[in-house]
Amino acid sequence: MGDPGPGTPRPNRPCRIANCSGARGDPGYQMRRQATLGPMDFITGDYLAEMNLAENAEKMAAGRHDGWEPTAWDGLEQTLDVIKDKGIKIIINGGALNPKGLAQKAQKFANDKGLDLKIAYVYGDDLLQEVKTELEKTGKLPRHLDSENNKVSLAQNATDLLDTKGKPIVSANAYLGARAIVKGLELGADVIICGRVADASPVIGAAWYWHGWSDTDYDNLAGALVAGHLIECSAYVTGSNFSGFDEYPLDTFVDLSYGIAEIAVDGTSVITKHEDTNGLVNEDNVKCQFLYELQGSIYLNSDVAADTTGVRIEQVGKNRVKLSNIKGSPPPPTTKLAIFYHGGYEGQLLINATGYGTKEKFELSEKQLRHDMTQKGLIDKFQLLDFQVLGVPEANPRSQFASTTYLRVFVQADTEALIYALLKGWSEVAMMHFSGMHLSLDTRTAHPRSYLAFYPAVCAQDDLKEGVAVLSAGGEDVERVDAAHPPKYQELIPRENYETAHPVEIASFGTTRKARLGNICLARSGDKGANINFGIFVRKAEQYPWLQAFMTRPRLQELMGEDWKEDFFIERMEFANIQAVHFVIYGPLGRGVSSCRLLDALGKGFADYIRDKEVDVPERFLEEVAEVRKQRRAML
Repeated sequence: MGDPGPGTPRPNRPCRIANCSGARGDPGYQMRRQATLGPMDFITGDYLAEMNLAENAEKMAAGRHDGWEPTAWDGLEQTLDVIKDKGIKIIINGGALNPKGLAQKAQKFANDKGLDLKIAYVYGDDLLQEVKTELEKTGKLPRHLDSENNKVSLAQNATDLLDTKGKPIVSANAYLGARAIVKGLELGADVIICGRVADASPVIGAAWYWHGWSDTDYDNLAGALVAGHLIECSAYVTGSNFSGFDEYPLDTFVDLSYGIAEIAVDGTSVITKHEDTNGLVNEDNVKCQFLYELQGSIYLNSDVAADTTGVRIEQVGKNRVKLSNIKGSPPPPTTKLAIFYHGGYEGQLLINATGYGTKEKFELSEKQLRHDMTQKGLIDKFQLLDFQVLGVPEANPRSQFASTTYLRVFVQADTEALIYALLKGWSEVAMMHFSGMHLSLDTRTAHPRSYLAFYPAVCAQDDLKEGVAVLSAGGEDVERVDAAHPPKYQELIPRENYETAHPVEIASFGTTRKARLGNICLARSGDKGANINFGIFVRKAEQYPWLQAFMTRPRLQELMGEDWKEDFFIERMEFANIQAVHFVIYGPLGRGVSSCRLLDALGKGFADYIRDKEVDVPERFLEEVAEVRKQRRAML
């Protein structure tokens, strides 16, 4: 296994790519395990969520942070000694704000250990100064990511970053493609450290280089893009965040291994994992991960647009699932630009109630606090003052814990003083409290903390100055190569939004009874800026016409219950080959994860909330699903 090096023909087989991270907390031993538990050609890692860069930008500027992710270094430190002999190359985005700094640290480590490694880094994603200069010069915001849809309402306060003094920008990073990565591999780099490349770009770059594709081999690139999407998120494709987990022994999901993609020359791939490791790779879980964080049928990257409408996901062996029928086309002329700025200050109060009269207790608390803020002339000064009731007390409770729920008072404001004013107001009315009121031990969350807000924008690809630099043994740039730009672009078209073409009468499926939707459907959901994506599927083809007819836009709105707001907007489309219906709900996450008022700021719990709803289900489906579950479990 392994890459024979630049200029040497690669073996005529799929390249084997193991992912070692999908979030900044993933430990370094996951990288070493991927390198040592079986043959491998590349190891990739995605350490960046949208928040990482912004959270560390000011600390780095003040000399209190290195700018790169510590767990990425942890992985390199544990793994660099084995990759040369095995012919493995590492491509990670753990360089974050300072990819050159992490590359230099890795180069020094290699020198000290006598390792003959060539280290490179990708540059060109950091556009902070350009965005700040343009905003201060013109007073105009970059185009919002969702602006092409005139039916979508932007979140309240979405344009606050126009206040460049009061709410200054702290980071602005473009999502880069794989072009610089390919250049680095062609220069012989053993390790490539990236900043904000798109999540799947390291996988695309590895497969592109291995198979010698051109930048217009769009079907192949599109296949690699979706394979990268499947494996880039830690253990999500091997059993984590899996809505069907309860059908298997729970020990299956302890100490999970991470995903591997074997990508063939035609862009098709097999998703798998190392043998004799925990977890599972089956159709159900791969479908769940495919549906995660999509925004419709066209998956966009800086190098290719992947049309996934006809995607096929098929079990081809134990812990081996084939991905095929992805079509590619030229990328859009723009790429995502993640801008973070100081949004203000926020805090929360957590007030517990037990048992009898809980609804009225929380109503009283809200009335008391709103009255106090109104009397002081502050009620209209807050950006947000939200009263959220969490949980429902158990009827005839088994314990006081089972009877206890809490009120979350969530507040955001321009100043710390306003948060303290709310806290002071609450302390003044606290002893007027309802029967049995009590608090969690830690009240520090009620004190103000600065929060960052997210503005998802787009920027022109042709304006980017993306490239790769290879370091000398002394840590200086010895080779720098411009990545150039895609040879062709394709303008974005409106995303698909439709109900099923020929809905079947629901009554035709026979006798029904009330059951949880999750009894017959699996699903996954996640965040896309202000929006939640939600994909739901059945596991037998004969059940799909029912799902198509049942899961409409009005039905989803109904199932959302009190969470639905009139300024939300829903897009709907279908993936027929995997019996799935997919939705994007625009608006629930406000200005995104970092400033969201919801507990579930990442939208991950939305799918299981909808699956928990009781609906009229054809009785024969429940019997069929019991048999499917039995079969799936037998394949483990």
